[in-house]
Amino acid sequence: MALLFVVGCAKGQKSRAASDSSFARLQQRGETAMGVNQYTSEHVFEPLPDGGRIVLQRKEADPAGTETIRAHMRTIASAFANGDFALPGFVHAMSDVPGTTDMRRLRNEIRYTARDLPGGGEVVISSGNAEAVKAVHDFLAFQRMDHRSAMHAR
Repeated sequence: MALLFVVGCAKGQKSRAASDSSFARLQQRGETAMGVNQYTSEHVFEPLPDGGRIVLQRKEADPAGTETIRAHMRTIASAFANGDFALPGFVHAMSDVPGTTDMRRLRNEIRYTARDLPGGGEVVISSGNAEAVKAVHDFLAFQRMDHRSAMHAR
């Protein structure tokens, strides 16, 4: 019976290690896509009644990183408004990130607004279309889970 316990622990450790290495690869792809170290930045993916918001801020003072984030937020707001979700696909290493199929289809019903924040920026996503809001919420929930992100900004 002790042997089964040891094998069970080893399997759990291997699973955790695989999860951690998958997360490290996600973080590396995120740094490539966003231009800032993901471990020293904070992501928030917050659902709101009419959509939600994506926040990315540096944890420490970093004027160059702050400007990089702000430019990135403007880029994704424009890309998403055009139905282009290639960047989240690259970061998450999947062709269809949850929510993006409907967000692409309903792109004329969704508004994306990039805004500067201290240490970074945000993209506010809004819609009056209930189906679009659900797609945005699905997208944000997946992002929050995969990035191991906090729910709300500091």
